[in-house]
Amino acid sequence: MDIRRGLSGGQYRPITDQDIEKIHETSLRVFAEIGIQVNFPEARELFQKAGAEVDGAGKVVKISRDLVEELINKAPSVIHLCGRAENGELDCEIGGKKVYLGTGGTALNVQDPGSNDSRRAKLDDVVNMARLVETLDNIHLYMLNVYPNDLPVEDVDVNRFGAALNRTRKHVMGGVYTIDGVKNVIKMAEIIAGSPAKLRERPIISMVTCPISPFKLDGSYTHLTMEAARNHIPVVVPSEPLCGATAPITLAGNLVVQNVDTLAGVMLAQLTSPGAPVIYGCISSITDLRDMKYLSGAVEMGLMNAAAAQIAQFYRLPYYATAGMSDSKVNDAQAGYESAITNVMVALAGANFIHDAAGFLEFCMTASYDKLVIDNEIIGMVMRAVEGIEVNDETLAFDLLKKTGPGGHFVSARHTRRYMRSEQYVPQLSDRENRDRWQETGAKNAVTRATEKARKILNSPPQSVLPEGIRDHIKKEIPGVRPLVMS
Repeated sequence: MDIRRGLSGGQYRPITDQDIEKIHETSLRVFAEIGIQVNFPEARELFQKAGAEVDGAGKVVKISRDLVEELINKAPSVIHLCGRAENGELDCEIGGKKVYLGTGGTALNVQDPGSNDSRRAKLDDVVNMARLVETLDNIHLYMLNVYPNDLPVEDVDVNRFGAALNRTRKHVMGGVYTIDGVKNVIKMAEIIAGSPAKLRERPIISMVTCPISPFKLDGSYTHLTMEAARNHIPVVVPSEPLCGATAPITLAGNLVVQNVDTLAGVMLAQLTSPGAPVIYGCISSITDLRDMKYLSGAVEMGLMNAAAAQIAQFYRLPYYATAGMSDSKVNDAQAGYESAITNVMVALAGANFIHDAAGFLEFCMTASYDKLVIDNEIIGMVMRAVEGIEVNDETLAFDLLKKTGPGGHFVSARHTRRYMRSEQYVPQLSDRENRDRWQETGAKNAVTRATEKARKILNSPPQSVLPEGIRDHIKKEIPGVRPLVMS
């Protein structure tokens, strides 16, 4: 089967070039006139040494236009997030308008195959989600999508990353929680890659830290960002301003906040280590104004994340976007249309890595095994839309039209056989049988078929993708790794 990945988007542009310039200029005014709160002393010192102004209280940092642009320009425009296939087919080139979609995180709850209820996620769910992602071809990266509630926080990082690295060859990205965890995850990845140099050359892991909207670099996440940057591990610095809560109610105002916040993270990474691989990120959404809760399936989320793709392209920065979630509690029609519409909007805008694109329900609180399978189908269709229509002499087929003539057909034409698989998306889950055949095979709906596929994958014997010798090395060298992770 032909897997579409890394195709060029950019067909959809919700804001104009003039709009982008206005957002840029307003963001520069925020840096210079309002400033950002930097709560980690070492980070403040880096900004101050670079020429930024630190106020009398010592925490608000104001940054001139020239320094903002100088630091942004130090960041690489393209970052490679590598998988572990020998031919490199699982690698992702993050930059420009190339598009990849994957899972996201971190949900506290899980919905088992065939269930409408949720339960607390555990470590074995990290393992099983990775097994499912390994098999679902349209999901391009595995971002760690559940939090193992059965572990103490000091053991979460190594076990989440370890479980994923042992069950899927796809690139593994994840949020991180402790400095020791970051250090041990990097050491684990170096063992798998073969050496520290080989890991930097082909990073098989990346990390996510978050500035806090509006305009705040907190102590913990700032420290984590700097640790990743020092080690030249790709790090995403996404912000999550919410319209009417941590950002103005207007989408344009939200875009200013998210732009300032994520650029602050980009600059921090460059101050820590010039040229460090850092990814501009957006998790912007809206709030339900009745009770101020976060909404994940809103069309406005798609609009803002698509617009942020244009802004990242303006700065020539690789871009991490958000789409594909649903506020529905179950896999119903709402889950389908909310996930599909935001995924297609953001992908067509040319977002590089769209996270949360598969598996999330209930305001991003629940990861569903069935929805991973359903979203794998949606992503396949989305990527066909990104591919667009190829127009050339061969696809226009004038010679074939002339040969066939009025009233003819094209069923047996060599041209049809040549292009039928590449021109059309071939569904893996959708039903396209007539009603009689559908009824004969059980009259199953999409959710039932997804449940069957998920159970089939998870009921098969688990396979490690790491050699036994490497697993033994990790168990010996990395503290806190549970037996389940490297089994």
